Amino acid sequence: MIATGSIRAASETGDALLLTPGPLTTSRSIKEAMLHDWGSRDAAFVQINREVMERLPGIVNAGATHVTVPMQGSGTFAVEAMLTTFVPSDGEVLILINGAYGQRARKILEIARRRTVIHETPEDTPPDLVAVERVLASTPSITHVFAVHCETTSGILNPVQEIGALAAKHGKGYLIDSMSAFGALPLDANAIHADAIAASSNKCIEGVPGLGFVICRKDVLEAAKGNASTLVLDLHDQWTVFQKTGQYRFTPPIHVIVAFHQALTEFFAEGGQPGRGGRYTENCRVLVEGMRALGFRTLLQDQLQAPIIVTFHMPGDPRFDFQRFYDALKERGYVIYPGKLTVADSFRIGCIGRLDRTHMQGALAAIRDVIAGFGMTSAAMAA
Repeated sequence: MIATGSIRAASETGDALLLTPGPLTTSRSIKEAMLHDWGSRDAAFVQINREVMERLPGIVNAGATHVTVPMQGSGTFAVEAMLTTFVPSDGEVLILINGAYGQRARKILEIARRRTVIHETPEDTPPDLVAVERVLASTPSITHVFAVHCETTSGILNPVQEIGALAAKHGKGYLIDSMSAFGALPLDANAIHADAIAASSNKCIEGVPGLGFVICRKDVLEAAKGNASTLVLDLHDQWTVFQKTGQYRFTPPIHVIVAFHQALTEFFAEGGQPGRGGRYTENCRVLVEGMRALGFRTLLQDQLQAPIIVTFHMPGDPRFDFQRFYDALKERGYVIYPGKLTVADSFRIGCIGRLDRTHMQGALAAIRDVIAGFGMTSAAMAA
């Protein structure tokens, strides 16, 4: 933790505010939920875990058709479990890539020896739906389509509904990485024909890291027996054991799950997806308008920007140094994120977590102070 005297902004527990894509700033009550111990087979914990699993499909309007399969580990564990459980050894996946998480899916499938077809666009460009349909029509061996809902490499919102319509039209399974969007952006699993949606505890539900989960169409999950290429990431086996015993096959992250249960309670108290998404949308608006007023330029056009994380071009002024900028903001209680792009030199600022418009306004004031300390009156790009 930063020394208290150096923090000008802080969360309700005194920590610096995390303006990142996750892990995120969490509430005091979510942290306090982890102050107790439970046995993994104790009836109280089993009930808490059951409630978590039962609540999640409703967030994507799928309570009657889909089930939740939790997976110990980070979000990538859930994505790999999804891909390697639902894609059989003779399957072939059309991967839509416009950032690091699409690239990660390709690597997962290559290691698992699943065949892939790649449709790749630049990090600031959504998939070309005409080209996607052309690929689907001309490649009958494709069994599944994989897309990233919000690609946090840039913050771009991908057209998951339109992609789902194409997958359904051509009779393909549809797998979605909704890691950084689940709970914040509207998503109807049945309307978009999603077989499975992967997400995690430490994003827009505002829990802590350590639990991934996949919301799966029940009939498709039942048919996936024997597909998995690993023991620990076998969603079918994990689900089957839950049905029989209510238990995890291997040690669960108990404290993470209990904190996630509290986070879901707070999520629904805020109004569910509309309430949570509305707060993040306002955070994003305040941030973007304020940064543009300071001369910073966003990577994405407004219609492509998800209210999750915003990518900004580095200023062209030679007095601007990102490491000094980062360190100075951290001293003031704000932690931002380096860029991850190949198309532009950039940095990112997140809009999610236990943050509101006043926190974003405070961050903007700190940024204004820091660039003034660099001798810059504006962050406008040099010619």
